[in-house]
Amino acid sequence: MNDAVNETWVPSISPETVRYLILKAKEFDVKDVVTEPDPGSNPSDDNMIEVLEDHDDDPVEIELRSAIWALNEDEQIDLVALAWLGRGDGNVGDWDELRSRAADAHNRRTAAYLLGMPLLPDYLEEALDQFGETSTDDTLGRL
Repeated sequence: MNDAVNETWVPSISPETVRYLILKAKEFDVKDVVTEPDPGSNPSDDNMIEVLEDHDDDPVEIELRSAIWALNEDEQIDLVALAWLGRGDGNVGDWDELRSRAADAHNRRTAAYLLGMPLLPDYLEEALDQFGETSTDDTLGRL
């Protein structure tokens, strides 16, 4: 990272944690609509298609929500601010303002809010890239 970025961004959340959340959010985003709400046949006969569908008891969603809930308040605030940064709500120089807005908006629905962002993994990757942190799939694969 360059010095300007180091002075601007002192994260409460580690880039490694953000990369993990990016990976989980990508797994969550690939889910498709439910075509068979009550599958009763053998999963191997159905090519395990229900694994790719967005069921209420989806383990990927549960894991992602749990990971976000497990973050402390400062980490959740950083995560929301990073999503906003990656979405284009500001630039690296606006980090303190974005984080302040995220702190003002913080509530107990952070996981639901973030999971409602269709491009969450893209936003988080973009934000990490803006801070000079790599967010490539190669890095994610080593976690």
